[in-house]
Amino acid sequence: MRAITRHPLTARQRSFVELMVLMLPLAPLGCTDDASAYEKPENGIVATAADGVATGFSVSEARFIRNIIGFQGPESVRYDPGQDVFFVSNMTGYGSAQDHNGYIVRLSASNPDSAMILAQGGVNGVVLDSPKGLAVHGDTLWAADISALRAFDKRTGAPLATIDFAPRGAIQLNDVAVGPDGTLHVTDTGIIMSDKGVIHVGPDRVWVVGPNQSITIAAEGEQLNRPNGITWDPVGKRWIVLSFDPFNGQVMVNPQGHAKPQLIRTGKGQLDGVEALADGALLFTSWADSSIHLLANGRDRPIIRDVPVAADIGIDTKRNRLAIPLSVLGTVQLWSLEGLQRPH
Repeated sequence: MRAITRHPLTARQRSFVELMVLMLPLAPLGCTDDASAYEKPENGIVATAADGVATGFSVSEARFIRNIIGFQGPESVRYDPGQDVFFVSNMTGYGSAQDHNGYIVRLSASNPDSAMILAQGGVNGVVLDSPKGLAVHGDTLWAADISALRAFDKRTGAPLATIDFAPRGAIQLNDVAVGPDGTLHVTDTGIIMSDKGVIHVGPDRVWVVGPNQSITIAAEGEQLNRPNGITWDPVGKRWIVLSFDPFNGQVMVNPQGHAKPQLIRTGKGQLDGVEALADGALLFTSWADSSIHLLANGRDRPIIRDVPVAADIGIDTKRNRLAIPLSVLGTVQLWSLEGLQRPH
């Protein structure tokens, strides 16, 4: 087990966690975690298995494996098959605070007790404020960080580039994904995350970063309903975008310009992370019902419940495991998808 040396939460950061917890529905606990006990460093945190109970429980075929604790506002998990690791972004405070204390953890997928900080704001020339969505492209790890997209060497954590969207009026870059042509697609949820809560100010956008770091807009307007999670679906050959609107949870396909997007799901709101499975089914998170949903063959159903504020999920494609970051709990959960069945 390797400790992740970080300072304890400040009073401001604790107040953010308390604020977000007050926004959550009360939910029962379930699924005992079978991991062994741990010791927490006096002046730091660890990423290791939690002792006790898990927050989520399966309603179908997904099976809880373990908690990994010791993070500070984990928002996104991205699996890198090349290194067999997870990357975990940590906001460490309000999501819109340019406080230079965000960081990214590299976590062994084969041994989740082994973790280290890959990149930390203010250390070794790294600038990170409140990193959220992550994407791996070759040897580069990209992180959406409020109004900038930041690139790091995925092995050393060395900063490689910063693409500043602030001059283009970006408000909250939230998720990033790599397309089959190598372009980066980035959602801008148009929200401010502060001590006053989550405030939507707009505009809502999906950005595209092309050759020579050129920035264009793929889609823009209220019809996007606060775009959050984004992924490329290689089976359907389409972009999937989720809406974070509290009352209208849209799963959109290939949103373009100001046109009304094609919808493949509407329902309870505050959708966050999304992953496309190998058969074209989609997994996505919903804050509204604290669940992980499976959307397959036109049917939407929750497969894991009682995972509060589940953010940008990642999939270990080697072991068929789902990693769920629970920001307000400082936890990442691992679930097996081995028994997952698709509706006909």
